[in-house]
Amino acid sequence: MNIFDKLTPSIEIREEKEKKEYVPVNKGQFNLDTDERELLFEKNRGSDDPEGYKEYRREWFENPKTKTLKPYPLHVDVELASICNLKCPMCYTITQQFKEKVNTKLMSWELYTKIIDEIGPAGVYSIRLSLRGESFLHKRIIDAIQYAKDKGIKEVSTLTNGVKLDEEMFKKIMDAGIDWITISFDGINETYERIRKPAKFARSVEKIANYQKIKKEAGKVKPVIKVQSILPAIRDNIEEYFDIFNPITDLLSSNPLIDYLQNDDVNTIEYEKNFSCPMIYQRLVIGADGVAMMCSNDEENEYPVGDANTESIHDIWNGEKMQHARESHAKHHGVKDYSICKKCYLPRKTEPEVLEVHGRKVIAENYTNRSQLIGK
Repeated sequence: MNIFDKLTPSIEIREEKEKKEYVPVNKGQFNLDTDERELLFEKNRGSDDPEGYKEYRREWFENPKTKTLKPYPLHVDVELASICNLKCPMCYTITQQFKEKVNTKLMSWELYTKIIDEIGPAGVYSIRLSLRGESFLHKRIIDAIQYAKDKGIKEVSTLTNGVKLDEEMFKKIMDAGIDWITISFDGINETYERIRKPAKFARSVEKIANYQKIKKEAGKVKPVIKVQSILPAIRDNIEEYFDIFNPITDLLSSNPLIDYLQNDDVNTIEYEKNFSCPMIYQRLVIGADGVAMMCSNDEENEYPVGDANTESIHDIWNGEKMQHARESHAKHHGVKDYSICKKCYLPRKTEPEVLEVHGRKVIAENYTNRSQLIGK
């Protein structure tokens, strides 16, 4: 399999169901783009290290299926900020329980360099500088990107709402070596402005168009730019959304609304049989305060597995708590043993919704018994 081979969650899910084990790699998000655009995105994403990137993506899919544990994770989420500058109605950061349970802050530079000094030379392939908050609130984000690249991290990425990211900042992160940015852009026109208040639609689109111009003028394909939306925000005007962003991005995607606000009754959730979590073989998550979480879906630090302030990434990754989680999921007991897994979207059953984008069929896998109303 090479970098141009299309790896999709639907194929992975079908294969795993046939084996009577459900390992939903990259579940949830689906591409609105053409196959050709998706393959070009992957090519450009791995353009600095095509062979290394090819192996990284192979392991991303294969390690969870074969239960292969490497000495270090393939990827580490290093949360520069657990605070955000927006209050979107579907986001867990607006809830009282989040504010009570999470130490919202910016990551200290000392902690950040401690993490990178270990995982860079150890061969961790990628990091993402975001998790729950807005990474561009961190005043040293440019330094963070440059430091990680200098220490050998092959792929540095971040998710952003785009409000603080203007053209000047984009040029700086491009020059620092960032490889990939994902911009959450929910809906168009007044829908976008209602969800992402106080962002303005016209200016936000203008900035993204200018990012591509800046790259082109510099003769670069990176950072690749993906724009994504929750499906309820674009379902009624999906082709207009596509027409706006297709010319000014590298990839367009969407995802059904998951239970970020924890409003769903766990007694009504339907689960896939024989679920085994892929994340515990792929990635480790370090919060802005240094607390390590079992997975990127533990938004409220329900199950901390270590503390990066006092422990090494290697010891956390191979520690007793992570190993217990792997043993539990290998027996398909994760949903029963862990409350965070019981509330997670990965083990939930889905039902397909067929969408159409200019004559192309696009499949969204919606979660059963799950409201698709924003804020519900």
